[in-house]
Amino acid sequence: MPGTNLTRDEAATRAALLDVTSYTIDLDLTGATATDASTFGSTTTLEFTCREPGAETFADLVDATVHEITLNGESLDPATAYADSRITLTGLQETNTLVVRADCTYSHTGEGLHRFVDPADDRVYLYSQFEVPDARRVFTTFEQPDLKAPFTFRVSAPAHWAVVSNSPTPEPRPLAEGTAVWQFEPTKPMSTYITAIVAGEYHAEHDVYEGKHGSIPLGHYCRQSLVEHMDTDELVKLTKQSFAFFEEKFDYPYPFGKYDQLYVPEYNMGAMENAGCVTLRDEYLPRSRQPRSFYEFRTSVITHEMAHMWFGDLVTMKWWDDLWLNESFAEWACYWCEAEATEFDDAWTGFANARKQTGYRADQLPSTHPIAADNVDLHAVEVNFDMITYAKGASVLKQLVAWVGLDPFVAGLRQYFKDHAFSNATFADLLAALEKSSGRELKGWAQEWLQTAGVNTLAPRFELDDQGRYASFSVEQSAHPDWPTLRRHRLGIGLYDERDGGLVRRQYVEVDVEGASTAIEELVGVEQPALLLLNDEDHAYAKIRLDERSLQTVIGGLSRLEDSLPRAVAWTATWDMTRDGEMAATDWVRLVLANIGQETDAWGVTRIPASTALAVELYSDPAGRAALKGEWESGLRELLLAAEAGSDHQLTFARSYALAAHSDQAVADLRGLLDGSFAVEGLAVDQDLRWALVTNLARLGVFTDADIDAELDRDPTSAGREKAAAARVAQPTAEAKEAGWAAIMDPATPNETSREMVLSIFRPGQVEVAAPYLEKYLEAAETAIDRLGFHKGSVVLEHGFPRLLASPETVARLDAWLADNTAPKGAQRYVGEARAELARALTAQERDARA
Repeated sequence: MPGTNLTRDEAATRAALLDVTSYTIDLDLTGATATDASTFGSTTTLEFTCREPGAETFADLVDATVHEITLNGESLDPATAYADSRITLTGLQETNTLVVRADCTYSHTGEGLHRFVDPADDRVYLYSQFEVPDARRVFTTFEQPDLKAPFTFRVSAPAHWAVVSNSPTPEPRPLAEGTAVWQFEPTKPMSTYITAIVAGEYHAEHDVYEGKHGSIPLGHYCRQSLVEHMDTDELVKLTKQSFAFFEEKFDYPYPFGKYDQLYVPEYNMGAMENAGCVTLRDEYLPRSRQPRSFYEFRTSVITHEMAHMWFGDLVTMKWWDDLWLNESFAEWACYWCEAEATEFDDAWTGFANARKQTGYRADQLPSTHPIAADNVDLHAVEVNFDMITYAKGASVLKQLVAWVGLDPFVAGLRQYFKDHAFSNATFADLLAALEKSSGRELKGWAQEWLQTAGVNTLAPRFELDDQGRYASFSVEQSAHPDWPTLRRHRLGIGLYDERDGGLVRRQYVEVDVEGASTAIEELVGVEQPALLLLNDEDHAYAKIRLDERSLQTVIGGLSRLEDSLPRAVAWTATWDMTRDGEMAATDWVRLVLANIGQETDAWGVTRIPASTALAVELYSDPAGRAALKGEWESGLRELLLAAEAGSDHQLTFARSYALAAHSDQAVADLRGLLDGSFAVEGLAVDQDLRWALVTNLARLGVFTDADIDAELDRDPTSAGREKAAAARVAQPTAEAKEAGWAAIMDPATPNETSREMVLSIFRPGQVEVAAPYLEKYLEAAETAIDRLGFHKGSVVLEHGFPRLLASPETVARLDAWLADNTAPKGAQRYVGEARAELARALTAQERDARA
């Protein structure tokens, strides 16, 4: 039985048979404020045509109680017509009307129509999340992206609520006492997954963007308890900057009339590109001080979703095979916009230091896959929707732009939008437009970059003459034996000399690299620099190796590089060498301690210490780990005290010091920061930092449930409840782990609370109490996705593995499980990834032991 799955072939058959004329959707949300509200009324009127009268098809509806079905005026028995999340439709006519009246179920997992009650004031908030296949949890659909149609929503709800959808919000019409109906105008033709309904006691603020194509009304929404934290002026500024950039670059008017951005609670994702009705995590409205990297990332999310209005919403993929293109393009475009149109003009450095790293990591796991994955059904989409889709895809598009040139690339995009507006297209359609605009053959490039998996490694090889000049020079390319493709790379080579206490670029060469070895004749006869940097300017997607002299230069003073982007390339190269066991973890820690205090890139400042904590706890030689932990802890303390008052460095080092704390001195410092007896000039110990301190004191067994409860009394918000749950489960006791694991595996635990607990439960130094959870995790792998739903189950399996149990015995146990289990494919993936990460850690430990 298909269950909630849908195959590509089934979708193609249905698309060949049908055209959808319109959806009219009546939602009754009037009972949502009741304490026990669990369902809402949903009536769908679906008009469609059929190319083969008499044929049979099906409509989609998940987790509903169906009361009535009529097809072309004839009643169908729900008991027989509705089964396995599908409504069977037989005897179709040339034109058809399907009406389905049902009660659908509110979600508490962030899928479908999510219902949230704010503990701060008991107000109720609803929002929809439909990508990939969850509109069918709210109304009856043909749930596939290539059956576009106009949508008319009519929503009945409490009269004092705000109700927002894809069309401009109409004036509500009164119904019974205290309720009203909002009748929205029909939308432009769009796919089901980008429709949206957001309703509740949301606070709203409005503005207007005046652009080259006219006026666009803007709305910003949040729940009432976060009003003081919504920095609307800044959000409006970013929105207007992004509109001006994209309307100019894409040369196509914004297609959806108005643009609302709604910050919603317990959101699983970063944001969602619902047409004209973008939903975002309300954690992007911070209540405490955040570093610049936070705001840089938030800006990239805002620009990412706006890019989707053209690429994804105006022109939409036919099937989920091209989901990578949807997300990769928006990911590339968001950094392009951010760097060109906002204050974050160094966004590409942040991309290199942070986002791109997630692509490199995913591409070296056994679960790696081609960017253009073969998504034969919805289950395959779930498995293949990851950082290869986002980060690697964006990196490869960045390489494509370098390959064809920015102007031809943009010209191809403009034609693509004009040719396929409000319809569906494939990657082949985009490729044809880019080939025409650039004059370059791209099918071969697409095959090697998009239809193969794995990351290449590029290393310099050279000989020197007796005067220290290059007698020969080549770039050597290699690949993992499981993914042996060698690709074409457009990359820069920078030569840096030591001058006036810094590292200054003397020469830059941009070349095309192909095959196992590419001779670089331009460098023959050139004096060897102090630092030779492959992939200078970061055009290429590849791991980079440093020659011995260059590595020593970096270790001796990476911070002497004046520009942030080459520093990011050098940071990445040395981190890759550490993860691959080619550089000792101890050397990496010392490199970071010596240079991070001078780093200027916001993402470098915040991301690199987090990577270093991993190196200390997982990649270092166990025999010397205690000493290295002490060196890391004391080094962070020194960095904290030396950092400029009120700076991002100071805040990051305070957070990192709390995570690294284990000595008596550090425990005293954490206590002192909480009670004010240890003051660091310029460091505001606000609520978020307080929770970090409380959680780490709980991790060390210094704070108990009573201390956590006392902090929760100070912060009785939803965020406070989530942080308190994370603090409780961090405690180093069997009782804390048992209670925490039970809550994590309980479907009733709110999704964001569960996520905070998963990320907190297994802490360094807690091997003994974590030991039983290897088997508990493997038991959960068999059931978590079915029991908790795909998203919550995936979070548990991805982040809930007790990786501190890194040992050959653990690897052997995982090998045995992988050889004989009955878990879903997605669960097997996460176990395989955990096994690979542990094997990598053991290799790194061996290298560190030899240092």
